[in-house]
Amino acid sequence: MIGPVGPEEFQRAVDEAVRSALREDLDERGDVTAALVSEDAMGTLRIVGREEGIVAGTACAIAAFRQVDSSLIIDWKCPDGTVIARGSVIAEINGSFRSILTAERTALNFLGHLSGIATTTARFVAVVSSRNPNCVVLDTRKTTPLLRVLEKAAVVAGGGVNHRFGLSDAILIKDNHLGAMSITEGVERSRVLHPSLAIEVECDTTDQALEAVAAGAEAVLLDNMDAATVASSVAAIRAAGGTTTRIEVSGGVTLDTAGDLAAAGADCISVGALTHSSVVIDFGLDLVRDTPTN
Repeated sequence: MIGPVGPEEFQRAVDEAVRSALREDLDERGDVTAALVSEDAMGTLRIVGREEGIVAGTACAIAAFRQVDSSLIIDWKCPDGTVIARGSVIAEINGSFRSILTAERTALNFLGHLSGIATTTARFVAVVSSRNPNCVVLDTRKTTPLLRVLEKAAVVAGGGVNHRFGLSDAILIKDNHLGAMSITEGVERSRVLHPSLAIEVECDTTDQALEAVAAGAEAVLLDNMDAATVASSVAAIRAAGGTTTRIEVSGGVTLDTAGDLAAAGADCISVGALTHSSVVIDFGLDLVRDTPTN
């Protein structure tokens, strides 16, 4: 399960995303270049990693090949979360050359994009855990439209933890909400309207964080603070009785700053860059030369 998404819902998200991607690549004429290849040509091609990284997007890549041609034989060797080196063989696909070539780009696009997210996440997790083993790395809702479920699954593959999937999952009172009410009013209204939901308040200052704790918020988000300010805010929150208050840190977090923020006492650090700025991992599809063809 990825956050609130069960396996069936996850597979539906995969199938829908892949179907849309293939439709973007193919119209009624089909793959006019692959049509140059003999219809009887059969063989095996390998997906190979061109660089180090963490694999994610396995389900999408497999779905791309399956949706193009269900008769293809797919031997997937590296499940999501696998650490790969340059040259690692990720999978072998056997069957119609036409079908494999038609599915190639869609499969590799998903694999490269989602593996990039997993790889970036793993780098943040390594930095954060080295300074504070109890601090976790969270994603955000800064995801590619319609790919949220897939991208959040990639974060999990990299060792991260999912934050909210959508606006109805939890209450997060942010600065723009506070333009129309106080922190205390926001927490009180939340209790009345949604008594079963956790309440988190985004805070720009220590005083705001203390008000949120006094109002009864379960979590505070310390936004755009440096490590020294986070440390003093954490101490103030704990001293004010917020011993169980979850303290999240966010806002422009980078690999250079994440370790110091974790060491300052954060329980979790949310990083939008996991999903909006990760660099694609390069994969290639290589012909197995000794494969017989017709």
